[in-house]
Amino acid sequence: MAVFVYAENINGVYKKAALEAVSYAKAVADQAGDTVTAISVNPTDSSDLLYKYGASNVINIKDEGLKNFSAKAFAQAVNEVVNGNIIVFPHTTDASSVAPMLAVMKNYSLITNVLEAPESLSPFQVKRKAFSGKGFMHAKAEGNGVIVTVSQNAFGVKESVVSGSEEVKNLSVANEDTKVISHEQSSGKLDLKEAEVVVSAGRGMKGPENWGMIEELANVLGAATACSKPVSDIGWRPHTEHVGQTGKAISPNLYIAVGISGAIQHLAGVNSSKTIVVINNDAEAPFFKSADYGVVGDAFQIIPALTEKIKAIKG
Repeated sequence: MAVFVYAENINGVYKKAALEAVSYAKAVADQAGDTVTAISVNPTDSSDLLYKYGASNVINIKDEGLKNFSAKAFAQAVNEVVNGNIIVFPHTTDASSVAPMLAVMKNYSLITNVLEAPESLSPFQVKRKAFSGKGFMHAKAEGNGVIVTVSQNAFGVKESVVSGSEEVKNLSVANEDTKVISHEQSSGKLDLKEAEVVVSAGRGMKGPENWGMIEELANVLGAATACSKPVSDIGWRPHTEHVGQTGKAISPNLYIAVGISGAIQHLAGVNSSKTIVVINNDAEAPFFKSADYGVVGDAFQIIPALTEKIKAIKG
């Protein structure tokens, strides 16, 4: 029962989500009594990083035509080299668009947003998120093979050092359906979907000029910053920070919500967080019903005091 994993990279560098997917694949391979083969497209990072998390074999696809991402072209490239009946992907924006195309090409089952190692391998059954993260289900795959996408920050990055080998596959996949006009990439900020701590704020901040205290708290905690949909819609914060049903779905270890009422659409994107802390001056705010910890009070007093307290603790 061969286990393969797609090790996603950005500009050649492996993302945390890729290492989590490799960790998950290693757990599956251990259940199956097999090894893990990792596949990546045009990586520059050393394969040693993948060996560290359990990949015994690494196939590096080299293709100049795949410098720009195309879900269809990447799926075709992976399809040419993968021959396993269990294939693991991280549940990132790019990888989760490659996975269903590969599933169609191979006629495999597809289970997305898995949370734990499989309960059984024959048939393949696993726990996954459902209903926009508000519930769970136990999905069972039938057929020749299965492709799974691993929900970020759900399984964790787990070291399992193995000795590995690397193979380079030179391909030439047609990528004519994608034309990149421009490419903009943020720098110096944590990836919101991979962050373990997120500080988020809403219209309770009263204006973009007050966001300095949110960013300062995030810096002290080593956290990413996020916002509610209304905040991004009116231009206070960039749309890349919008979390919720129509924004990014995240699952950090700690989510701090400041001045956010907690509409159901927002909760759909954050309710997989392991711990939720809500700070709001409205004691009736719906968000408190979903919070692990709640503070009723003025954020303009609480956030600076909290930041200074954390600084003092850290010395």
